[in-house]
Amino acid sequence: MRTWQVADVMTRDVATVGEDTPYRDVVDVLVRERVSGVPVVDSFHRVLGVVSEADLLHKVERSGHPDERRVFEGRRRRAAREKAGALVARDLMTAPAVTTHERASLAATARLMDREAVKRLPVLDDLGRLAGIVTRGDLLRVHLRTDAEIREDVVHEVLRRVLSVRDGLVTVQVRGGEVTMDGRLDRRSAVDLAGRLAGQVAGVVAVHNAVGYDVDDTTLMELDPVHATPIA
Repeated sequence: MRTWQVADVMTRDVATVGEDTPYRDVVDVLVRERVSGVPVVDSFHRVLGVVSEADLLHKVERSGHPDERRVFEGRRRRAAREKAGALVARDLMTAPAVTTHERASLAATARLMDREAVKRLPVLDDLGRLAGIVTRGDLLRVHLRTDAEIREDVVHEVLRRVLSVRDGLVTVQVRGGEVTMDGRLDRRSAVDLAGRLAGQVAGVVAVHNAVGYDVDDTTLMELDPVHATPIA
């Protein structure tokens, strides 16, 4: 079953700057492209870091006090002071950049963004080159899929292709991204798997699994996990 990947939602036409791009030119790129951050790349299009609005604002914050420093200066304050005096992207950027791969799942990418507290991620190809950029908003696009598209995937990909369920045994309704399944299958394990796989379909926000079963094969397998075999 195919699940959506970063390549399905990322922006491929990415504005970039080089290591030696001057401060004013970096600002111009952000304003012109209406973005809040831009990757810094080398001549091979490999990502060296990212310059964000936060990196650029240090110069505004310290305007009029360029040499102000404390005797005991923390790492963050020292980095802010250094960036305030930076003149090119190399000294402005946050490095190394937090990146993702174009074949990464949307769920894994969302968790990475949350863990690293970033709003955007440069996307790399198999050679480590910049392939695009993905934002929090891009990840939410998966929930713009229509109910009809979601139902098509649940019926054809989950029930027919993966589980080989005959037509008519399970009914599927989708409303507002919520999937409701009803009907009856022979094994509980198949019912449970159908519910889990339906939840992985792009755009699904909840699954209500009301499918019944004839045999609880999960109990038999728990009693003797070595010798138990699925019931046909």
